[in-house]
Amino acid sequence: MENSTLLKLNNGTQATIWTDYSIEYKVASILLVILICGVGIVGNVMVIFVVLTTKHMRTPTNCYLVSLAVADLMVLTAAGLPNITESLFGGHWVYGYAGCLSITYFQYLGINASSCSITAFTIERYIAICHPIKAQFMCTLSRAKKIIVVVWVLTSLYCVMWFYLSDTEEIVYENAVLVTCAYKVSRNLYLPIYFTDFAVFYVIPLLLATVLYGLIARILFLNPLPSAPKGSRRNWKKESSLHGNSRSSSSNATAASRRQVTKMLAVVVTLFAILWMPYRTLVVVNSFLKDAYLDTWFLLFCRLCIYMNSAINPIIYNAMSQKFRAAFHKLWHCGPQRSEKPPTYSVALTYSVIKEISNGESPDHYTTELDDIRGAAEELLPERKRLSFKESSLACKNTLASA
Repeated sequence: MENSTLLKLNNGTQATIWTDYSIEYKVASILLVILICGVGIVGNVMVIFVVLTTKHMRTPTNCYLVSLAVADLMVLTAAGLPNITESLFGGHWVYGYAGCLSITYFQYLGINASSCSITAFTIERYIAICHPIKAQFMCTLSRAKKIIVVVWVLTSLYCVMWFYLSDTEEIVYENAVLVTCAYKVSRNLYLPIYFTDFAVFYVIPLLLATVLYGLIARILFLNPLPSAPKGSRRNWKKESSLHGNSRSSSSNATAASRRQVTKMLAVVVTLFAILWMPYRTLVVVNSFLKDAYLDTWFLLFCRLCIYMNSAINPIIYNAMSQKFRAAFHKLWHCGPQRSEKPPTYSVALTYSVIKEISNGESPDHYTTELDDIRGAAEELLPERKRLSFKESSLACKNTLASA
């Protein structure tokens, strides 16, 4: 970001005078960056902590969200925090040559890894919902961990080129010498590299997400769950007098949980597209302009949008996921850690799980979906005692014996 003024001297020559940022710009940029990055760092750390320390939160989807949180932390610390010193010192780079290389590397690593993590959980949701039979062996926790490792290894290797493309540069003005962190190659040679990043880590993921979430919406929202046959409706009511309502409610709760998770992830992808659009559009437009558009305030707006994209995801999880909201509340208030015991489910709920297994749902999703149902039941019926599977089996045996 250049901050200079071009002056024409009396002898006809031109001189470039360095001018510091205005007080208004410094105050606004520093406060907004500290606020956004502070909220984002705390929120993403909480996401990582609750998933790694809470057993029922360790699902394939949440593993990808942890990968996204790590990438967002990298963007906030490597891109957001140096922006504060840049505003304070009028664009002067204070971290030296090694800092220029490493910070640039981690900026692009976080950006590219976040895009790949979003693509990964989009594909995982598509397979789990649209191809439930394949999901039994494809959407597992161990496979998700392997995919995350591959994503980070490949993006780390891909971003190594920035160690060779970045360098510090001294710009000599009439009244000052400014050190900046810039690129070694010229603007024309840099454009193919940028457009490759633009296509691989922005356009293709968004096109893929648009198609896959459209297919997911067709399954979840346009194809309702099958109902009981009309001819056997009367007999079905008699047979389900004891546990039919529970079976139906558990199936509805499972479907509602899937819809909610899918909506939350779709919002994450949508905000990723919207908040990255100003910066991506600016670079594309500047690629075709002779004199690049580098308005200071608009550049700040583009940067703040990028930081907001990395900071807003934990807020979305808290607003749209009951599990994350409960985990955040427990962590924030430092509540007593209860020992995690294997949950007991009613007969109808157990049947529902067996039925979902027969439909090919990924086993790693059962725990979280059942915990949603269990948590809702505890809130609505706190005084009602649940009947475990063993107790129900014993009750059935006693009934047969008395008969």
